Amino acid sequence: MTKKTITFEAAMERLEEITRILESGAEGLDESLKLYEEGVSLIRLCTQKLETAEQSVKVLQMREDGIALADFEGRGDKA
Repeated sequence: MTKKTITFEAAMERLEEITRILESGAEGLDESLKLYEEGVSLIRLCTQKLETAEQSVKVLQMREDGIALADFEGRGDKA
């Protein structure tokens, strides 16, 4: 499964696995760095997927002339 086709859920599961491995201290420096880099890549992928999903969400709004679709506003706390 390439990173482009990996699901958000699968990426999160892999991140949890990487976290467990790194926290155990069982791997050497080189392997730990590879795992860390993979984790950073997966975090970026998950962030991108969340941003894409947020942009796709539509919220129903009541208006005088009926119901309309509006873009999801999000939490508004982006830095």
